[in-house]
Amino acid sequence: MEPIMEATQVYFSYDEEAESPLVLDNISLTVRRGEFLAVLGHNGSGKSTLAKHFNAILLPQRGRVVVEGMDTAREEKLYDIRQTVGMVFQNPDNQIVATIVEEDVAFALENMGVPPAEIRQRVDDALRSVGMYEFREHAPHQLSGGQKQRIAIAGVIAMRPKCIVLDEPTAMLDPRGRAEVMKTLRELNREHGITVALITHYMDEAAQCDRVVVVDGGRLLMDGTPREVFARVEELKAVGLDVPQVTELMYRLRQEGFDVRGDIITEEEAADQLEQLLTGRGKTECR
Repeated sequence: MEPIMEATQVYFSYDEEAESPLVLDNISLTVRRGEFLAVLGHNGSGKSTLAKHFNAILLPQRGRVVVEGMDTAREEKLYDIRQTVGMVFQNPDNQIVATIVEEDVAFALENMGVPPAEIRQRVDDALRSVGMYEFREHAPHQLSGGQKQRIAIAGVIAMRPKCIVLDEPTAMLDPRGRAEVMKTLRELNREHGITVALITHYMDEAAQCDRVVVVDGGRLLMDGTPREVFARVEELKAVGLDVPQVTELMYRLRQEGFDVRGDIITEEEAADQLEQLLTGRGKTECR
């Protein structure tokens, strides 16, 4: 797959004059078109700062970020870059500006000068894509956290970006709301071909993605499939990160001498391994 976003040797500090520590320290990352990418890291690792570089909210102090061939440092390309990469933040209330759902989704389109008939079509399509069409005439403040976040996502989708970057969009949601948002993102990625870059600290969300990168101290520490990354349990723990619960369970069983796989990331796989143990494989030497 060809790249849609590329960061090359990016350095960034929030206070360059005071010589504050680098938040991004020579980080290079390519996001490929159509992939579902998770970016992991503990608080202060630089993952949210990196996300804001892909939407040109922040610009590198050194290095380069390119979106669809456009350098984010070129001010005249800012509009096109933000049309290509939509951004969804942690708190949906910060992105909802209208008192009616469909008016909120239409807000950015009206500011862009999109014709009214096209706005109507885009708003309806966006709300359907996130499963919120039936709530189009509701007041956003009456919705649940998960529903509000889907409305915020619909507002971005209506702009028809090729990529959506989400900065911990489920951090303020309950498990049901988190599940709603993840289901929506998977559908947008698989059915509509939208590239998704998800910044998260939930390991079970990252396990559902195509690819996982781990950022620590502003540097790219790991990059691979969820199986490859989460199999490195001790390395992840060393930088303050967890692994999916089923991966943790298999890790502990292996420490106790049970012959189970170390790259398990789903409950179904874990259940299969446990069934094999309970039906006679017992305790053996670890592989």
